Amino acid sequence: MAKNCHNDYKMKFSGDEEFPDLSLHNNHMSKVLNKDIYNKLRGKSTPSGFTLDDIIQTGHPFIMTVGCVAGDEESYEDLLDPIISDRHGGYKPTDKHKTDLNFENLKGGDDLDPNYVLSSRVRTGRSIKGFTLPPHNSRGERRAIQNLSIEALATLDGEFKGKYFPLDGMTDAEQDQLINDHFLFDKPVSPLLTCAGMARDWPDARGIW
Repeated sequence: MAKNCHNDYKMKFSGDEEFPDLSLHNNHMSKVLNKDIYNKLRGKSTPSGFTLDDIIQTGHPFIMTVGCVAGDEESYEDLLDPIISDRHGGYKPTDKHKTDLNFENLKGGDDLDPNYVLSSRVRTGRSIKGFTLPPHNSRGERRAIQNLSIEALATLDGEFKGKYFPLDGMTDAEQDQLINDHFLFDKPVSPLLTCAGMARDWPDARGIW
């Protein structure tokens, strides 16, 4: 396990003294986390230094959310697996995602009223092995991921060929065009994202392709 000095400092207090008050929280994390799990995991950190208290920072008291984030692939121990199962109707660590990349199998959307729907998007997320996840990665690591992404995207050709626009390097004209095309995104303001550290150093190493 990696050394996390801040986490070591908190060990001067008992598990009862450090256990969060989840009485008003309405999320999957608060349904799973108890004092036994907290006491078992609170002194640990992953090889990159992510801790249990880092994982549970996004727990929201009012809306039903997942309530936690992973900082790296080693974060999945004792807590996240049962949360995933609760959130996804019994999805087990041994289960596998069903993948269908044939766009012709997509259904619906033909009846959307253009008077009310201007654009829509599909959002997905991917991690890169060997790098920590956005709630935990450093500036240098985020920049390395950006460089790796630019290098990979540059290999696409034909109908998939495109251009990468870094948020901190685009011109005013490029920014206006991306806004008009409903592509450009703003700095996260949701507590669920900011509490997870997703807006750190914005807009450094962020961009759109």
